[in-house]
Amino acid sequence: MGHGSSGLRRIVREVAKFGAVGGAGLLVNLVVFNLVRHVTELPVVRASVIATVVAIVFNYIGFRYFTYRDRDKSGRTKELTLFLLFSVVGLVIENGILYAATYGFGWDSPLQSNIFKFVGIGIATLFRFWSYRSWVFKTLPAREAVASAESFLEEAEQAAVKKPSRPKQRVL
Repeated sequence: MGHGSSGLRRIVREVAKFGAVGGAGLLVNLVVFNLVRHVTELPVVRASVIATVVAIVFNYIGFRYFTYRDRDKSGRTKELTLFLLFSVVGLVIENGILYAATYGFGWDSPLQSNIFKFVGIGIATLFRFWSYRSWVFKTLPAREAVASAESFLEEAEQAAVKKPSRPKQRVL
């Protein structure tokens, strides 16, 4: 396989880890949302914001210690600040869709609220994936260089194994 395929494997692995944490965060978000809605008298969007904040905390822990554990850890304050900034943008996207459905169109049954909460989470997740990997959990340049060099050496080694050697001619 070529050099590009190792990069593709890395991104697929990253998306899978992001999805695992995000899927668990989705469950946390929806469970807290429905619990707050049924236990309190809070309006739907306020209940959703509370659930989103709980999921943001859950997701940060999952992303930092599972998905992006191999990423640069030197600037934790900056990382957390950027994470919270992009998470708030995601919160606005997610809850803006729910707000528009609830107050703009009057779709506020429990089923409709969950559907639009889910749609909002999906759209916000695309934004979060891009922003977290681009700005928050940056790769270490040296690690990328080592990974690139290792894949180059693996390819060279595989090519050498595949290449038949010519028999040596005896010189008399």
